[in-house]
Amino acid sequence: MARKKEETILDDRKLFEDASRRDIFKAMGGAAALGAIMLAEAGFDPAIAQELKPSGKPLKAAMGNAGLQATWCAQGKQAAEAWAKLMNVEITWFDGELSATKQRATVENLATQKWDFVALQTFGIGTLNEPIQRVIDAGTPVIAMDTMMAPEGQLALHTFIAPDNQMMGSVVTAALINAIGGEGNVVMTQGALGHSGAQGRAKGFHQVIDGNGKIKLLDEQPADWDVTKVTRIWDSLLTQHPDIKGAFFHNDDMALAAHNVMKAKNRTDILIAGVDAMPPAVNAVLDGTMVATVRNPSCRIHGWAVAAGVAAVAGGEKAGKDIPNFILADGPVITKDTAAGHLWLQKNFLI
Repeated sequence: MARKKEETILDDRKLFEDASRRDIFKAMGGAAALGAIMLAEAGFDPAIAQELKPSGKPLKAAMGNAGLQATWCAQGKQAAEAWAKLMNVEITWFDGELSATKQRATVENLATQKWDFVALQTFGIGTLNEPIQRVIDAGTPVIAMDTMMAPEGQLALHTFIAPDNQMMGSVVTAALINAIGGEGNVVMTQGALGHSGAQGRAKGFHQVIDGNGKIKLLDEQPADWDVTKVTRIWDSLLTQHPDIKGAFFHNDDMALAAHNVMKAKNRTDILIAGVDAMPPAVNAVLDGTMVATVRNPSCRIHGWAVAAGVAAVAGGEKAGKDIPNFILADGPVITKDTAAGHLWLQKNFLI
């Protein structure tokens, strides 16, 4: 996997070297958009976005993610809307409600309408192929965010913007194992098994613990990103296992939900780590509630998706020629030393 990703990055470098370095900001609407984008990169205040957006007829975009119940998804929507104001895009949001069935129904509706571009994070791999194929057949650029939309080669997507989930799982697990002293019983609470992010994070977790005779894995069942399920799972786990030393969660919402159960049962000796680095989790790292989290850059992924859509429509960028098939959007591990600066970056939708 690492070799394939390295080859992809090298191919992307060549692609951009061969692209005659044309100014992407021209594709985004000229000098007004350029000024706005530069401001975004420097740390814009969303309150001034409306005053800075370029004039002219706005582009119409359909966007959505797995479910706004998740703080990562809710922040992504906010970031997309802030970037859209700067780039003169009107977004209609299609919420997946943390359900593959419900997301399929809403995307079926999306596919009956006309859009300048579409950007989606799917709840699972291959769950939206038929309606998305209709969108592509209509000539609309489709951008996948965070989660693999379909098995490779099944859909002609404009691009796919995502983090390295295996890396995120491994670095946070390594921090957790170090914090528990390198030995003891651990638990992994997974997201949705059909989600490429969950799959990568699980691989990263196992990459660290497999073959380590001092670490025993007690449980690794999925909670489907659902904090209610997390509460039920951890109520049972704490009853069954009096000797859990550490736990890795596929996102921070689940980690903090489990911590509430631990607190109610006086088991806060269990060290926990998560993924996403949402503000509540970053603050939890600062106060010692969590050992570590790693940033899955919601703002970058959603904001870059808006930029990619605008460049495709206004700038005529072509998939595989002017924009790579895959764009890596990674964030750092968050510790007490880096937390405060990271919160500022999130406040301004920069990571």
